[in-house]
Amino acid sequence: MSVAKDFEIIESTAEDVIFPPGELDSDEPPLETELHLRQIILLLQCLELCWQDRNDFYAVGNLTIYYSQRQRKSEDFRGPDFFVVLGTERKPRKSWVVWHENGLYPNIIIELLSDSTAKVDRGLKKQIYQDTFHTPEYFWFDPESLEFAGFRLIDSTYQPIEPNDQGWMWSQQLELYLGIHEQKLRFFTVVGLLVATPMEVAQQQTQRVEILAAKLRELGIDTDNI
Repeated sequence: MSVAKDFEIIESTAEDVIFPPGELDSDEPPLETELHLRQIILLLQCLELCWQDRNDFYAVGNLTIYYSQRQRKSEDFRGPDFFVVLGTERKPRKSWVVWHENGLYPNIIIELLSDSTAKVDRGLKKQIYQDTFHTPEYFWFDPESLEFAGFRLIDSTYQPIEPNDQGWMWSQQLELYLGIHEQKLRFFTVVGLLVATPMEVAQQQTQRVEILAAKLRELGIDTDNI
């Protein structure tokens, strides 16, 4: 959730390599508020349910990205609040280590603004995601003020994504809209359907069963034995 001021990559010999081979632990500070935590969980649950039949992506929140074996110590970079990598194996990881992942960086990043991180998220992080990560799409959302913005990488520079009439922004990477619904950042399909959470899906199924049972009772059919 924070970024240090210095993002220099040490360019010298192997003696400068800081990180040992093998898996690296994530090194993220606690999230600012419960709103930030719930928003990350919401995005993750919705996308994983929507893509439940896919195994070619990795989606996670508040996880460290190690992008160079010669980058500064881990405290010099904090991972995005939410990011998705396409064309990779869907499996748990301790962190995202670019040189262990065939050089892959996130296809889309979402930062959740707060009083302590907003300036960095709008400035330094945006610059890093544009110039170092070359992440195709970058969004930010403030769970309290509901500030929402999106950018797409065009000719190596982030350009604002124009919202539609509903205020949603199309993600080419996810092939989904992102927009605000009931004060939360949510995904919507290309035809405008809300991508549901597991709980919402269960509620919808219960409602359908109840409607069907009511219709059967109107026809005089005993539903107790069905």
